[in-house]
Amino acid sequence: MSDLQPGSTSPTGGKSDSGYIPGDDTWTQWRNIFAILTGKMTDEGKEQFRIARDIRNEAADCKRCEDQRDYLLQYSPIIRFLSDNIRQLGGDLSSHNIYCRRCTSRKAGGFDPEYGILLCANEMKDQGHLEDTMAHEMVHAYDHLRFKVDWTDNLRHAACTEIRASSLSGECRWAREFFRRGQWKFTQQHQECVRRRAVLSVRARPGCKDEAHAEKVVNEVWDSCFRDTRPFDEIYR
Repeated sequence: MSDLQPGSTSPTGGKSDSGYIPGDDTWTQWRNIFAILTGKMTDEGKEQFRIARDIRNEAADCKRCEDQRDYLLQYSPIIRFLSDNIRQLGGDLSSHNIYCRRCTSRKAGGFDPEYGILLCANEMKDQGHLEDTMAHEMVHAYDHLRFKVDWTDNLRHAACTEIRASSLSGECRWAREFFRRGQWKFTQQHQECVRRRAVLSVRARPGCKDEAHAEKVVNEVWDSCFRDTRPFDEIYR
């Protein structure tokens, strides 16, 4: 008889070595939640729990995401403004190419020049989070049309559009950092948030060697890209 591997379930379908118990019934869910709260579930188990939860709630998450997306396209000032400016450049972003899907990677969304915008429905905390994510990806879409961004090979382009998207979308405003991410600083908070997110984005690209390389690229384009608030007259929020 072979030994059970870490994270696997027992032959009787019970708790695994990770502390996660498979099952969709209410009792099993509460047992998993208590295991997390009491520190008895490993990081691997927590990830298993999140994946199972996301699969179980996929239909409801996507429906909520689509409803909020459609509302924001119609009523959000920043989303409508960005939509209008993208349209003036010959682009079109609407419900037909802004997709709500369950994502397996822990990210909020993404932009692809060929397909449009992806919103990770299972990662959205509330409508405000969805609005920030849509605005972020729409700034990328605007930059793609306005500045002909080289998404594949040019790290400076990637750093610049990430600086602009993080700065202009509202995701780095003080209230978001304070209440959602636990960043307590009052001075230079916005700039530090933008810089941090830009470095993380550049670091994740294949052409980036390491974090020092990412920081160097971000620093090289920081002044010009942070000051560039197009299509806004200034940082909107």
